[in-house]
Amino acid sequence: MKLKNSLKLFFFLVPLGMFSQEFTVSGKVYDVENTPISYANIVLLNKQDSTIVSGTSSNDFGAFSLHNISRNEYILKASFIGFNEFTKEIVVDKNTNLATIILNESTQSLEEVAIVVKKPSVKKEADRLIFNVENTALSEGNMMEVLRSTPGVLVVDSNISIKNTTPTVYINDKKVHLSGDELAQLLEGSPANSIKSIEVITNPPAKYDASSGAVLNIVMAKNLITGYRGSVAGNFTQGVFPKTNLATTHFYKDEKINFFGNYSFTQSKINRENTDVINYIENNAVSQQWNSDTDRNTWSKTHNINFNLDYFFDDKNTLSLSSNLLFLPYYKYRINSMSVIEDYTNASSYNLKTNNLSRDNKHNLGFDLDYVHVFNNASKLTFNSHYTIYDYHREQKVLSSYFYEDSTNDNNAFSTNANQDTSIYTSQLDYNTAIDETSSFYAGIKTSFIKTESDIAHFDVIADVETLNQENTDAFNYDEDIFAAYFSYEKTWEKWSLFTGFRIEQTNIEGVSPITNEENKQDYFKGFPTFNLSHQLTSNINIYTNYKRSVERPSYQDLNPFKYYLNDNTIVTGNPNLQPAFIDHVVLGTTIKDIYTFEAYYKHTDASFIELPIQNNEENQLIFTPLNLNNTIEYGFDFSTYFNVTKNWFVYFVTSFYNIQDEAIFNDTLLKTDRWSNYSVLSNDFSFLKDKSLSANFTLVYIGKNQQGFQEVDSRLSSDLAIKKTVLKNKGVISLSFSDIFNEQDFSVTNRYLNQNSTSYTNQDNRYVKVGFSYKFGNTTLQTNERTKSRKERDRLEK
Repeated sequence: MKLKNSLKLFFFLVPLGMFSQEFTVSGKVYDVENTPISYANIVLLNKQDSTIVSGTSSNDFGAFSLHNISRNEYILKASFIGFNEFTKEIVVDKNTNLATIILNESTQSLEEVAIVVKKPSVKKEADRLIFNVENTALSEGNMMEVLRSTPGVLVVDSNISIKNTTPTVYINDKKVHLSGDELAQLLEGSPANSIKSIEVITNPPAKYDASSGAVLNIVMAKNLITGYRGSVAGNFTQGVFPKTNLATTHFYKDEKINFFGNYSFTQSKINRENTDVINYIENNAVSQQWNSDTDRNTWSKTHNINFNLDYFFDDKNTLSLSSNLLFLPYYKYRINSMSVIEDYTNASSYNLKTNNLSRDNKHNLGFDLDYVHVFNNASKLTFNSHYTIYDYHREQKVLSSYFYEDSTNDNNAFSTNANQDTSIYTSQLDYNTAIDETSSFYAGIKTSFIKTESDIAHFDVIADVETLNQENTDAFNYDEDIFAAYFSYEKTWEKWSLFTGFRIEQTNIEGVSPITNEENKQDYFKGFPTFNLSHQLTSNINIYTNYKRSVERPSYQDLNPFKYYLNDNTIVTGNPNLQPAFIDHVVLGTTIKDIYTFEAYYKHTDASFIELPIQNNEENQLIFTPLNLNNTIEYGFDFSTYFNVTKNWFVYFVTSFYNIQDEAIFNDTLLKTDRWSNYSVLSNDFSFLKDKSLSANFTLVYIGKNQQGFQEVDSRLSSDLAIKKTVLKNKGVISLSFSDIFNEQDFSVTNRYLNQNSTSYTNQDNRYVKVGFSYKFGNTTLQTNERTKSRKERDRLEK
């Protein structure tokens, strides 16, 4: 205990760096006719590594000033739309006045420049894919809609996966501590117009947690020049039921402060329908068949607040405070089901009608404190401290009515009260430095402490009188401590590049049920290597390979032994004996002309786990519980490309053929299944009109029949169209989007193994039309550093 407290204290205390002498760089920006250029972008970069040091914009008279600049060599860039970029190397060893900078008009038309910011761009690197969406038609939706169109990312019923793996989601490299449903609420309620890019990191570096087998890093836009801009947005969605979203976003930057803030409110009602058939087996024959129709409705009112405040002490010391706040004061979940139970002769035995109503309220508040110090040799020391407080309460009432063939009936009613309080504290200290011009070193340490206290009280209701059911009443306390240390080394040669790292983690987990005195402990110390090697074979061909070992730990919900009854015969429960899964992942790939990518991969998961519906054929119950398999082996071949069909039509295409093999022992029987499947994406971006103010994105996602655990999931096709039109002198945007145009996104899941025999068809509320409007105000010419980049990256796509 003393060691843990000492570590907590150590990670909170970080010494501030030394302050150095600072200077001012100033000047004026004019065109060739000696007219001042207002709001020109001025960016100062470190000459050694081209990192951005400072930025501002010229005022109404074309003048600018950069303050608190340390003694060093720099590159100064000045740019404005419609003009060629100005670049100059400068040495700052005193206050420097650059006099007048002249920008020459670009021979490239404004329409051509507009093309750059109207289409998403895709950049493939050895360990990740970067999907830039800023200022595209996709950016006028919400974050979840952007993920639906992100190459390699699959979103089904608000569940996010990358190559059959649930990714860890980060925002600006900060981990989002949310459950799957909460993450969906955050992403669906947050506008996408603040997103710069999505990084799909399939081989995360050692600085990421070992449980991050795949990472989705949402990179938000930031101001690099002084000034203020804001936006308001709203949209209306009509699916089975309507949904509304209102949001506002604000950016502000001056010489000392950089602020980003976003608030959104979402009110929704979502529908989901299921048709289930369960064949209960006795003596190798069907003894009963349950045919159920279930209608699920969810009402919610969600508030999301996010902000990031950076304070620049000087050019070497920055303190940042950021938050991710979710408030759910109103959440109602209703499940109505009707089941027809037939015997082995297909004669009806009885009908069962169930009404299940739950009301939730919760909040999930996350805070990050960051301190960054840059040394004189450009080395960087970064400290992060994170704290999450989570509070959840659910009241559930269930009424089951039985209707028999002799016209008699019976009722069974119960209610539950469930509570959960969770606190998460993490701290991380990182140091990275350039060893020389071709190599760098990165090292760090991290601690994580998670503490959860939860309880559930189950009451039987007879004649409106509630009686405590001791058998189904429980409490569960969960503690998880992780201590990690890691390093990474990067080296480049003329045609080779190497990126490797190693992470060690000590994990201590303890789960206790104080009512039953059941205890589960897991303590293990493991190493997790990461390796990336690439070679530029020719000017147009690059080959690479990478390897990563990671761990998938059971979540608190997976280990929680509580039983949640959806009705008398359908139960959702955790598994306190669930073990962690360890994954080895190898990739061999090549990229041709930066446009065509071919990859082959192999992934082995030891003790993989998945939630499966398990039939209890004696009690006629269906129990959803997570179980460990022996192992899962997946291998496949991927191809992706992106190019311009015409000047106004950009295409991204990816297809993956893969095989999944699962192996497990159920009831002392070895079960082994495998299946080949295909996953393909075709994304099209169009620009219209002379000024390119009208743009559209049309995306098709095909998922072939595939295997998940020992479940067979039918094929499905996702089809989405997003249209965007800028109005009001480019300050306003009208957007229109359609989801599941061909109505082919619903699917069936079948279980056929040993004595398991069931099928479930899901009709999701994912077919909708959405109309939205957003408006920018303040200094709307302010952009991020994305605009200062040249068009050369796009030119490669047209070759």
